[in-house]
Amino acid sequence: MKITYKGDYSLKAILDLALHYNKGVLPIQELAKKGDIPFKFLEQILLTLKKGGFVDSKRGVDGGYFLARPPETITVGEVVRFIEGPIEPVACANKDSYEKCKDFPYCVFKDIWSHVYTATSLVVDTVTFAELVRRVEALKNSNIETPYYI
Repeated sequence: MKITYKGDYSLKAILDLALHYNKGVLPIQELAKKGDIPFKFLEQILLTLKKGGFVDSKRGVDGGYFLARPPETITVGEVVRFIEGPIEPVACANKDSYEKCKDFPYCVFKDIWSHVYTATSLVVDTVTFAELVRRVEALKNSNIETPYYI
């Protein structure tokens, strides 16, 4: 699994919105500055995340973005799959959806890729943004200078 800048920035934006959950909207300028994200790129990312049902927006002078769902209902894996696509290292890692390869029945690699897929899924599908918020708060309380990195 490879995370592009778009994926990284998407995760950072959702984390910032999760940190601000139930506190109103965050202006896009503030999100861009906090996440060190190019403004125009962030605009595109937020539109994509809005289409995916992760964020919503409020227009106007006091406008900005906010999470469309509670942080405990959004997993890292859900966002990664939405932005980056499947997390399988190769297509045949997901046995349920792939049997096109002529070597599939006796391939010695498919079990390895299946284990990689399962392990990766276990991590990204069990970490919610509520958990990440708790981690950020713990880092802040430990006086570490940088509040978070993804």
